[in-house]
Amino acid sequence: MINNVSIIIPAYNEEKTIENVVRVSKNISAVAEVIVVNDGSEDNTALLAEEAGAKVISLPTNAGKGGAMMVGVKNSVGNIILFLDADLIGLTEKHIQELLLPVLSKAEDMTIGVFGHGRLTTDLAQFFAPFLSGQRAVKREIIEHISDLDATRFGVEVALTRYSTEHNLNVREVELADLTHLMKEEKLGMIKGFLARLKMYWEIAQSVRRN
Repeated sequence: MINNVSIIIPAYNEEKTIENVVRVSKNISAVAEVIVVNDGSEDNTALLAEEAGAKVISLPTNAGKGGAMMVGVKNSVGNIILFLDADLIGLTEKHIQELLLPVLSKAEDMTIGVFGHGRLTTDLAQFFAPFLSGQRAVKREIIEHISDLDATRFGVEVALTRYSTEHNLNVREVELADLTHLMKEEKLGMIKGFLARLKMYWEIAQSVRRN
């Protein structure tokens, strides 16, 4: 396979998990670069990502997930972009290959990764709302045709899914077995995590309304 894939990982205070996500990503032969967009983190996310082998772009303030993702796209070289969340637990090379192969083979325009057999809470969330998944491979040309993605903060996945539906793109959901992620309540504590989750859902709802 030709090295034409850029992996972009938006990250905000993800020092607990970023190293493994980067190291696994670096092991894929089709991957030309792994870019971590450090979205105003206040911990060691940037340092650990760089030590693991990623190209790190640090933003001075938090731009939101959509903004960080688009900074990564604008500084990448790949014809295929694979977005990964920075808080993944249990990521393997097989997961990445399963996301990439349908797009690399030109059978699909985009793949969306859905957790399976990981943890009940995260599995259920993605079962009912797979369009919110941050794990997806997509052709670069598709991203470049969607305006204002950098302003969507947490709604970028919704925008990508909506665009693919409106333009009849070939999209495949890929089950990512035994993969999960840290929930906001685990990162921030129950109260702060719950409030952060409400804010995320509000921003997603706003993105749906705008589109």
